Order: sequence, then structure tokens, then C-alpha cells
Amino acid sequence: METLRGDDVGAASELAIVARSRRLDSLSPDALQRVADAPTVVWRGPEESIVAAGATASISADGPDRFETVRETATALFESLQGDGPRPARPRLFGGFAFHDGTGTGTDWDGFPDAWFVLPRVQVTARDGARWLTVTADTPDLAAERLEAWQDRLTGATDAERSGPPGIVDEHRTPSRPDWREQITAALADIRAGRLRKVVLAQSLSVDLAGPVSVPDALSRLDETYPDCYRFAFAPGDGAGTFFGATPETLVSLTDRTVRTGALAGSTGRGETRAEDEWLADELLDSEKDNHEHDLVVEAIREQLDPVAARVTTGERSIRKLATVQHLETPIRAALDADRHVLELVEALHPTPAVGGLPPDVALKTIKSTEAFDRGWYAAPVGWIDAAGDGTFAVAIRSALARERTATLFAGAGIVADSDPDREWDEVQLKYRPMLDELE
Repeated sequence: METLRGDDVGAASELAIVARSRRLDSLSPDALQRVADAPTVVWRGPEESIVAAGATASISADGPDRFETVRETATALFESLQGDGPRPARPRLFGGFAFHDGTGTGTDWDGFPDAWFVLPRVQVTARDGARWLTVTADTPDLAAERLEAWQDRLTGATDAERSGPPGIVDEHRTPSRPDWREQITAALADIRAGRLRKVVLAQSLSVDLAGPVSVPDALSRLDETYPDCYRFAFAPGDGAGTFFGATPETLVSLTDRTVRTGALAGSTGRGETRAEDEWLADELLDSEKDNHEHDLVVEAIREQLDPVAARVTTGERSIRKLATVQHLETPIRAALDADRHVLELVEALHPTPAVGGLPPDVALKTIKSTEAFDRGWYAAPVGWIDAAGDGTFAVAIRSALARERTATLFAGAGIVADSDPDREWDEVQLKYRPMLDELE
């Protein structure tokens, strides 16, 4: 494996990487996830499902220039790639970024750099009823060997019998409920003083488990409950654990010059009856507080896209219903004024006010000084890049970091002038549910 760190653009351009693909509709993507060693990646969205493993090359970067470093190194790496095939089957770089730069060491996130991307040795892609096996290697002969070997290993493989959640034996919340009230009160004081317009404060829930987490089984259950979300898993290896989840939030998707993104902010629970559910949705649509919070996100995304877009259009606000929570959602589309790399847009948009706040710099300082844990990759961009510079990135919410018999879950709430600490606490507990259901 070629590991590219920092500004190894020159080293990336000197590599010779060969890709080979073959359509094999009998492939089982889940089988690859179960038999392959780390690093492993799972990326499932409404349009396609990808499982990948191994590393022909990887990119890591730290510090405030991590987006630019990955973009330049990825561009050079793809220029060294030989091979073609149907667009869905072509090799991609999969990975993500930390919420803050300078994550450091000695935390639960050891093994997850500020930025990490992998060019897998083997990739299985399912899209539009077809499945492709793709491999990468240093030479054409090795690529051909690898393609045959993985075809033999995966063709006709059956999915293993699914295990249930491991069960929780102990849990620890950060912050406690009294500390949370103090944090929200302090944030509200900053908002009243005009220093902040909005800030998103998060909590972490650390749990000890009765057994190890089966991430493939957890993702299979998430597939059933959250089919319209991005289900993801990143396991860099070397004991780093697996960061996985099911997020409803798209940060940005770029195809050619067409951008798809959106605002997802403002939340309420689901009703026990259909009538109660619709009443809660109507209350959310009419909520002055939630609509104000949502407007801040829409305005900020438009402002970030305007300098690079020939046209930005905003769709109709609606309710996005998930299993345990409902959100206000506004789709946003843009046509770019020139060819751009998806990571240029990721850097411009992260963090949106849906997970950071406004003004951005003040909100980020408030988050760092308030939260007593490291966000790591939580609420940060995760996704993929292709050779054209296109890609899709989601915001890694509704997520957990699992390692052996422990897991840490994360969830947050947007604080604006009318926020109530106890209501925001209850909202966070709702947002834990997707991942708690996979552990309890």
C-alpha cells in the first residue's frame, strides 16, 4: 500500500495504478464486508450501494489545509490511474474529515486523522440493478490476478445469518443534564448579547456492551429502517474502530457542474398515532423558532454557493419524516459557473449552520470551549471522490464510533434565541435512537 501524507502530490503523480472492472450480478456486497480485512468502507445511498476493502493507496492530512491537501493529492493520484469502465464501477477515493482541524492524539478518535481517504484494492458497486467488481493494483498482471481471485471468492457467496444487537450494560453521558442546562444558558446569553446568532452544541453517550458490535448486521438493520438516508461505515484499521451511521443530511453532491445540497434543521418527534404525527408536523412547520433556525441554514448555504454558481435555486420547504424524528427540509440546487472539484465545495460549506452555527468562527470557538469531548468525525463530511473531481459527501450525524465492546454515540441540537434547555435535551435523546436501537 502507498501511504500519502501531507503534501505528497509529487509521490502521488509518480505512482502507476491499474484498475480493472467486471460486471457480475451474482456478487454479494455484504459478503465482501464480512470477509475482508481493514481498511473497509461501506457507502449506501438511495441510488447505489458500495462496499470496498483493502488499500492500494491512502491519503491522510492534518491541519487547516487538509481539504486542499487531499484535493491536490487525489487529483495527482487519479492522473496516475490506468483503466476505464462504466462510471459507477470506476475506482473512487472514500473517506472523510474531522469536524475541527487539529484533532490530535490520545482521544477515542486515535486512528482517524483530520482527513483520511483510501483507494480500495477491491470495490463492489450495486446500482440500477447491476453489480460490478472493481480492483486496483500496481501492475496489470496483479490487477488481473486480483480480479479473478475476488470473483472466485465472492461469486455465489451467501449472506451470513444476522446477529442481534449486543446489548448495553453501562452508559455515561457527557454532559450531564445539569451541565447541559448551564451550557445552553451560557449560549443563550451570547445570543442575547449579539455575539452569536446560532450555535449547535452536541452530547456524547459512551456505552459498554455485552459483546462486540457486528457492523455489517447493524448496517443491514439501518438499511431497512433508513433506506432514504446515507448508511456508512469507515474502518481505517490498526485498532481505530469503525465509525458508522445513517445520516439524512447531504452536505453536497456534484455531478459535472450540477450541485445538489439542502438544509435540514428544525426537529420534532414522531407521533404515536397518525393524527398525532401530523399534528407534530404541522406544529413544526408553524414554529417560529424552528423556521428561524432553518432560515439561517438556507441563507448560509446560498451565500457559500453564490460566488461559484451561475444559478442557485431553492425548493419548497417540507417535512422529512424519519423513524424517530421529523425535520424541516429545503432542497437547494446550483449550476456552477466553471469546472470545480467537489472538495472545493466541501471546504466552502463545512460546517453548515445545521451542525456549527453563526457567525461560523465564533460558533466554532464556542463549540470547542463548551464541549468536553472531541467531535472527531462526528457532524463532519464523509463520502467519496472520483477521477473527474465529482463526488458525494454527507454530514456524519446519527452516528457512532464502535471499538470492540464499547461505542460512543453523538447527537446535537441547534441553539437559537428561543431555545429551551430541556426541550433541546429531549431532542438530542431522539437523535440518539437510530444508533441506540442497533446496540440495545
